[in-house]
Formats: sequence, C-alpha cells, structure tokens
Amino acid sequence: MTKALIVIDVQNDFCPGGALAVPEGDKIVPVINRMMQDFETVILTQDWHPSGHSSFASSHDDKAPFETTTMPYGTQVLWPDHCVQGTEGAAFHSDLRTDADMIIRKGFRPHIDSYSAFFENDQTTPTGLQGYLKERGIKDLTIVGLATDFCVAFSALDAVRLGLRVQVELSACRAIDMDGSLNGALDNMENAGVVLGRA
Repeated sequence: MTKALIVIDVQNDFCPGGALAVPEGDKIVPVINRMMQDFETVILTQDWHPSGHSSFASSHDDKAPFETTTMPYGTQVLWPDHCVQGTEGAAFHSDLRTDADMIIRKGFRPHIDSYSAFFENDQTTPTGLQGYLKERGIKDLTIVGLATDFCVAFSALDAVRLGLRVQVELSACRAIDMDGSLNGALDNMENAGVVLGRA
C-alpha cells in the first residue's frame, strides 16, 4: 500500500533567524531529506499568509504576539507577522528537497488561520489534501516538520479523525513549546492513536 510523507511548513520564518523561529528548526532538514527516499509520495505544506492576516498580532491594535483573541471559529493565538506570500520568509528552507508530488498552501484566507494540512482552523474548510490521498488510495501517513505542537499535531489529529493511520517521527520535528504546549500535543496525539516515532 502506498505510504505518504507529509512535510509540514519547513520554511525560513520557522527556522533560526526567521520571524517565528522554532528552536533548531533547521536541524530537521537533512533528516527529512533522507526520509523522502523511503516514500512513494511526498507532500509539502507551506504557510502562505496575505499581509495583514487576522492571525497576526499587528492586525490588532491592543494585542501583542503570543496573546490570544476570539475569532468566529474559537480562540486564536496571535503571531508575529510570518510566512507572508512571496517573501523570503515564506520560502522553503534552501536545503530542503522540494521535488514533491504536491504542495499544499494554507492560511491564505485573510480571516482564518490554518494549522492543519487538512483543514483550516474552523475545522471544516478543506485544503484538498484529503481528496488527493483518497484518490490515490493512501491510508498510511508519516508526518514531520514544524512545529510539533501546532501544525504537526493538528495535522496528525485531523488525519486520525479521517480514518488514516498516522505516525509522527519526532526526530524530524521541532516544537515551539509555549506554556507546556509540547507535552499537551504529545498526549493528545498518543490518546488519539497517533504512533510517535522516537528514533
């Protein structure tokens, strides 16, 4: 059965020196490049925000980065401006292999953020990934990338909810770990049936 590797948001703004840097985010690039050789299908996701996106703290007069606000779809963490369409920060890390079967861009709708590779944060607006996998009969996923406790975890939980078999390879992920968010995400994934690889 065909297996897919889903590579989440390995972009400059999430790597050291970027606008929303994940500690050691660049260290996973060679690990992911090696893993790509073992999969028939490789899919990359790319955070792709318009300027002035509603999830940016700069779009809210009274808010600072990492504070929260309430959106129509629930609580939203407000981020520093990052991964703005067409900028160097939104580009994939220069050492990442990008010869993928598909690139999913997410977070491009101005009024809704998107962590998951499958759905925007309203958990109903699809990215198209589910349909792509279904057409190809892909039911086994390995998910890697940035950040473990946000976009990786949201993608893994949605994949399980859709009936897919999911492994998250932690050696090819790094976390923001904000206020205990990493342990919470790991617990949520394990409880949902995600296999956590700790190679």
